[in-house]
Amino acid sequence: MNSYSDIHLTPARPGPRALDDATAALVAELFRAFSDPSRVRLIAALAEGELNVGALAEIAGLSESAVSHHLRGLRQMRLVRARKDGRQVFYALDDDHVAALFRQGLDHIQHG
Repeated sequence: MNSYSDIHLTPARPGPRALDDATAALVAELFRAFSDPSRVRLIAALAEGELNVGALAEIAGLSESAVSHHLRGLRQMRLVRARKDGRQVFYALDDDHVAALFRQGLDHIQHG
């Protein structure tokens, strides 16, 4: 699959521009990450700062195994990054765009 850096718009016809198929698929994949309540709880926790699997499991009400499974997918989608400190692994949102997407979605729901 293409990387997010390959995203671009292609003209469909004069006037508004259409997304190419690869870009549309990447955007759909991004929003699929937000389609699971457990992943949303993990993203919400990480929006507050870096945490390890144990802390994330406690906050999200999930098993450590389930958290690790979700984090693996979120890392593959480049929404979450990991940092090792000795034997501990700490997770954080990959960049401010992820937090902004989450907060905008939350604002939309809370003010709708």
